[in-house]
Amino acid sequence: MSEINSLSSRVSLVIGHMAGMIDQPALPIWVGILISGFAFAPAQAGGLATLFLGGVVISSVVLSPFFHRVPGRWMPTIGFGVSALAFYAMTGFSTFGPLAIGHFVAGFSMGLGLSFTHGTMGRTANPHRIFAMGGLMLGLFAVVFLGGAPVLIGKFGPPTIFGIFAAVMAFASIVAAVSFSSVPPSEAGITTAERFTRPVWLTIVGIMLMALVQAMVFSFLERMGADRGLPAEQVQGILVALGLVAITPSIFAALLQKRMPAIGVGIGGALLQGLLSVAIAASTGFWSYAAAAVLFPSVMLFTHTFIFGHLARIEPTGRAVAATPAMIMSGSTIGPLLGGVLVQTLGYPALGVVALTFDLVALCLFAASRRAASVVQPVARTSAAG
Repeated sequence: MSEINSLSSRVSLVIGHMAGMIDQPALPIWVGILISGFAFAPAQAGGLATLFLGGVVISSVVLSPFFHRVPGRWMPTIGFGVSALAFYAMTGFSTFGPLAIGHFVAGFSMGLGLSFTHGTMGRTANPHRIFAMGGLMLGLFAVVFLGGAPVLIGKFGPPTIFGIFAAVMAFASIVAAVSFSSVPPSEAGITTAERFTRPVWLTIVGIMLMALVQAMVFSFLERMGADRGLPAEQVQGILVALGLVAITPSIFAALLQKRMPAIGVGIGGALLQGLLSVAIAASTGFWSYAAAAVLFPSVMLFTHTFIFGHLARIEPTGRAVAATPAMIMSGSTIGPLLGGVLVQTLGYPALGVVALTFDLVALCLFAASRRAASVVQPVARTSAAG
């Protein structure tokens, strides 16, 4: 187990997390470019994002149950590498059909790399902290991406966004090939015959619903500002500020690991996410929209770090955390499409109402998980946690 806790291994895990979660900061610009740059309708643009995320989900669902059976050293290399090729291929197309195929292939391949990255994170000595480090790297990337991508896209054209994604995936593939360390099958410790307990399932569904809200609202964050008449530079400034603020949740999550209960953070996070969703969707002025938008992604980043560490602790095989791409992106898979349908039929305020409803259900699931955990004896970690 010491090899996966080495500095080089941790660096590869952090970079793999950053690359594999690229949709989190990129969705507003991604969907916005598909609408404004490629002239797709909102539902079509959301559908392409959904195809990408659906590919991630299918890959993770199929492969995560086998995480602890095979040494996965080359899985992230292959997964991120193929995803890079798919994104690069999309730079040469502008019609829906080829882009739909490319989005699915890129998502499926990325899901392979991300599942083995997250599963290995869950087997390290401190899953909460390594996930927080990955979140910090993702936040730093968000600052660079949200500040630089619109400039590059404006200069070189809409397909540039796929070139950026291809470069990030290629970088993660190279780093994984050089320094990724997998958990040997003999150290998995627990057989797949053991099923997830009720607290595990309740926690998984709760974070899935939060991911759905995140994607549904965040995908149209840029469009909500633009369609309400805000100047492009103001919307761009909000996105940059959002990226800067998104650096902090992972830092605080690492510092507060032993001071805040994970499920309590989940309950509070779900409520706050729902309230911010309503504020974003219903706002009519710059400052109300900007304040809620800047804080919105940070809630998910902070909450998910605690939930990831919690799942790694109560389900020690690594299967639950290896399925992180599935549990996060199965919620976010339908988010862009559902958001697009709501926008086209009922308008932006409907996003807030539906988001708050989902978050209240997530809150109840987290609370039920805490009650169930009081009667289910937690499974002790079998790894040598340090």
